Order: sequence, then C-alpha cells, then structure tokens
Amino acid sequence: MFSPYMLTREYAEEMFNILLPATIDTLYMVVYSSFFSIIIGSFIGIILYITSSDQLCESTYLTRALNKILGIIVNIGRSIPFVILIIAAAPITQLIVGTFIGTQAAAVTLTIAAIPFVARLTETTFTGLGKGVIEASVVCGASLPQTIYKVLIPETLPGLILNFTVTIINLIAFSAMAGIIGGGGLGDVAIRFGLQRFRTDVLIATIIILVIIVQIVQFFGNILAKAADKR
Repeated sequence: MFSPYMLTREYAEEMFNILLPATIDTLYMVVYSSFFSIIIGSFIGIILYITSSDQLCESTYLTRALNKILGIIVNIGRSIPFVILIIAAAPITQLIVGTFIGTQAAAVTLTIAAIPFVARLTETTFTGLGKGVIEASVVCGASLPQTIYKVLIPETLPGLILNFTVTIINLIAFSAMAGIIGGGGLGDVAIRFGLQRFRTDVLIATIIILVIIVQIVQFFGNILAKAADKR
C-alpha cells in the first residue's frame, strides 16, 4: 500500500544514497590535496623566504637564481585557471594514478593547483615577521634549521594556520569544479543530477553540504589559530 510516509522514506533513502558517497569523495579529495599541498607548498615557501633573506642565507648567484626560478614557477602555477589546469595536468595525473578522470585524478590536480598558492602565502607570512626576531636568533648562534623550526614557524604559526584554512576552503570549492571531468564528489552530483536532470532539490542539498563543510573548517581553523597565538 502506497502512503506519503513511504514516499518520504524512499525520497530520504534516495537522497542519502546519492549524497553520502559524493560527500565522502569530496572529503577524500580535500584531505588528500590539503595534506600534500600544505607540506610541499610550505617547503617551497620556506625556500623562497630563505633565499630572499640576507639574514638567513648568504646572497649568492645560486640563491638568487633559485629564488627567481621558484618564484616564476609559483607565479605561473597561480596564473592558470583550475578548469584549464584540469586539462593541462592530465598527463601528470595519468602518470601518477594511471588515469586522468575520477576522484584520485582530481585529488592530484587539486594538489598541483594548491601548491603554488600555499607557497606564496607561506612566504608572505614569514615576510611579515619582524626582522628583529630573526636577528636575535642569529646573534644567539642558532643554526638555519633551528631558526626555521624554533623561531620562524612558531612565531608565525597562527598566520600559517589561517592561511592553511583558506587553502582548504579553496580546495573545497575547486573539488566541486572537478565534477566537470567526472572527478566525483558533490560537484559531480550537482552537474549530473542538479543540472542535467533538473533536480533542484539535489542541487540545493549539495550547496548546503558544501557550506556546512566550509563552516566546520573555518571554525576549527579559527580555534587552532587562537590556541597557537601566544601573545
């Protein structure tokens, strides 16, 4: 016997079966790309800052050339729109994961897109640190690794956390765009169901889920930044 209750239950089950796997795929892409882009991008940002600072690294032809080359690569990476990067990075994703479509391929592309962004934000955050702090560390006889890990990073940690939070939020937005190439996730659901099948309810649901994820990331990012601020 058909009843409104059955309709509601079947509708809820349908939405659950559509949205849950897509949400998991989105979280996979964001976590994967956030982890690797933050590690690699931060490392590049540190190199950019060190090679541009006479306090931490002697200015030589090699350091200036390294800074210039890395700076150009970072600027080029930041200049390419993500939709174009998805297509341009297809050979790299094919080499790394064996395919240029799907969730894994999208995660690799997201990582490539975020690395230059993280690198420049990291360098900018370090540049904002007062020169007196670095000078005090050098005068006390701290080595370069000690200055980086005991002075530079701890003193700028709140700003770094907020920058990483912004990066993760941007990756959430980019992960939705990955649905264009069948990258999976909520963006793919929004296109296949919300756009192509005219399911406004699915489209609205994906937007709500993305907004909730962003709010959670921003909430915990703010908490961690405040906890790391020793001032």
